[in-house]
This record gives sequence, C-alpha cells and structure tokens, in this order.
Amino acid sequence: MGVLPEAATAAKAPRTPKAGRDLPAAITVGVTLLLLVVGSLVFFPLAFVVLATAFVTVGVWEVTRAIATKGIKAPLTPVMIGALAMPASAYFAGSEGLLFALVASCGATLLWRSLDPEQGALKSIMAGIFSLLWIPFLLSFVFLLLRGERSPTLGFTLDMADINPGVVQVIIMLLLVVANDTFGYLVGVLFGKHAIAPKISPKKSWEGFAGSLGGAALVAIPATVFLLDEHWWVGFALAIGMVFAGTGGDFAESMIKRELGVKDMSNLLPGHGGVMDRLDSILFAAPVAYATFSVLGQI
Repeated sequence: MGVLPEAATAAKAPRTPKAGRDLPAAITVGVTLLLLVVGSLVFFPLAFVVLATAFVTVGVWEVTRAIATKGIKAPLTPVMIGALAMPASAYFAGSEGLLFALVASCGATLLWRSLDPEQGALKSIMAGIFSLLWIPFLLSFVFLLLRGERSPTLGFTLDMADINPGVVQVIIMLLLVVANDTFGYLVGVLFGKHAIAPKISPKKSWEGFAGSLGGAALVAIPATVFLLDEHWWVGFALAIGMVFAGTGGDFAESMIKRELGVKDMSNLLPGHGGVMDRLDSILFAAPVAYATFSVLGQI
C-alpha cells in the first residue's frame, strides 16, 4: 500500500475568518441583543434602563479585571456603586443628577482607596476613576437622550402614537452604531486594503470607513426625516458624527486592550468577545448623539 505524502496527512489548521471573528455567532448574538434592546425600549423603557445598567456593571468588571492583570487593583466597591448610580441618576434626575452622581462616585473612590494602607493607592484611584468616566458616565448620555424633555417613563408604553421622541432617538442612535459596524465590516472584508491605524487595529481600513459613512447616511437620513420629522441634514450630520465617534470608540478600546495585552475583554458574548467589545462604539456615540439632537434638533 502506498504511503501518502506527509503534507496530505497533516491536520489542517482551522481557517480564521478574514475579519478575525466567527461571523455566524456574531450575527446571531448581535441580532438577539438588538431585538432585546429595541423591544424593551419601545414597550418598557424602564426594563431597558435595567438591562443597560447591567451591561455597564459587567463592562466595569471586565475593565477593572483587565487592569488588574498589570498589578493595578481598582477599588471595586465604590466603582460598582457609581456604575449603578449614574445611569439611574441620569434617567430619573437628568443631567444635574448625572453630574452629582459622577462627582460623588469619584469622591467615594478617592476616599475609599485613601483609607486603605496597601501601596499603589494613586494608580488604584486613577484606574477606578478612569473606569467610571469611560463606561457609566459616557453611557449615561443614552439615558439623558431617552428621558428627553418628558418625565421618566415607568410603565409599559403600548400607544405607539404617543411614543416618547427620546425612545426613537435612542433607537436611531443604536441603529447607526450597528450600521457603522456592519457596513464597515462588510466593505472592509470585501475591499479593505489600506489600514487606518495598523499598529492599533490592523483590520480597520479606509475602505471600511467609507462603507460605514455611506451605510450610516442611508439609515440616518430617512430615519430622522420620517420618524422625527427633522431636516435631512440633521440625519446627515448625525451619521457623520456617529461614524467618527463609533470608530474612535473602537480604536480607543483596541489601544487599551493592546496596552493591557488582551485580545478581548472577556468571552461572554460568542463572536463578539466581551460586553466592552460591544459597548466600545456606543460609549463614544452616546454623547455625540445627545449633543446632535439637542443642538441641531432645535434649529
């Protein structure tokens, strides 16, 4: 019996997708999360607040755990309390409540760690405040947007004719984040050749960025015109802002992960990595969306 060549009998290494992730799993998880988030937003906004706050706390846990691999332990108790307090303060008390919760959380983190005799207090405090500013504070602009000019909605909202404009604004923002990621991913995979910042995120290309801009504009302009009765250029400005903010948020997390020496913040979401790997774009997009709707929406 003939002997097969060694190359033919060697086990083939599993192929890695060009974009570096499991596309079917990523799509399944992404669609599931989108339906859950949009469903709670439309029919029971308070459930969305609870769901988003849970994501915030998990994100804080992921980041503080990753930082701890460098020997820097953030004071988790006051940071987690702040992560719970800021979203609730933003939704129920508005921007003043959010600002108060931020100052109180940072002050509590400083005081808590200062009373601990263990060395490395300064790095620990800075890690805690960084986590508070990056995750719960930035994401709380979603709740300011959701609240809008009305009082916070506590019950079910079954009358679609009287839906809070803030709910529609948040949905549009989330759809634009998804459009930015999806169109950028597809165009980047098919046509991407020129990396934007190869040392930070080698898979992000200028071609993909252009795809993100085009896809976001296709979503934002009709959404703002037909759902919010705004001028078309408000949607166009929103699309540009969302793409730049979302891409910046993605780069920021990639840079932090590279600095910490981790590929993903965790593996809680198949095909996506950790919760922070899904929140990265939203964190930067939320204040931009809030500012865009607050300023341009009044013109």
